[in-house]
Amino acid sequence: MSKPCITLENTSLPIQNIFCIGRNYAKHIEELNNETPTEPLVFLKPTSALAQKGDTITLPAFSNSVHYEAELVIYINQDARNLNVEEATTVIGGYGVGLDLTARDLQDVIKKKGEPWTKCKGFPAAAIVSDFISTEKIQDPKDIQFTFTQNGVLKQDGNSKMMLYPIAEIISYLSTIYGLSKGDLIYTGTPEGVGQLAAGDKLNLTLEEFISADFTINHI
Repeated sequence: MSKPCITLENTSLPIQNIFCIGRNYAKHIEELNNETPTEPLVFLKPTSALAQKGDTITLPAFSNSVHYEAELVIYINQDARNLNVEEATTVIGGYGVGLDLTARDLQDVIKKKGEPWTKCKGFPAAAIVSDFISTEKIQDPKDIQFTFTQNGVLKQDGNSKMMLYPIAEIISYLSTIYGLSKGDLIYTGTPEGVGQLAAGDKLNLTLEEFISADFTINHI
């Protein structure tokens, strides 16, 4: 089986790990009544969870409440260890926008038990992502606007300046604690406005004026 890839400026690039940052926007923490983390909250998704344009997106049968979480996504273009904040952005190869899908009903049960989140975060198509743009198109990583629309209704309107842990701090942290590899994706957290998906939903993600990506939730 071929290695999963993303598309950056019409070039296909293989991916390695999928890192995700939880609870990185204050109002999202508030809407789910979670505690604010004292360091970046990190979890992983398997590469089999990746879904891109043209892929069939079907909600998992084991959940009755799959939520969308729109996020800015970073592509890492070189191996990195122990980066400081000042040099962290040098390993960014591109920017995209995606959805971290979550089986919220299952997650609520799992959190109470203190068990891992993998089942509610790692099912097929749980990591939806757009094509990527080059870093040259983004002037300031601390000020990147992205949106999510469900059936023509704006649901999430986020900006990287709202992050509790900015992009450079996230990259520095991951490179120090886990190590980063060329091809890694980083989902950087979601703003307020998360909600439930349903079969037949028409979804749209944007990243400023550079990306507009459409997806449809399949009828089972």
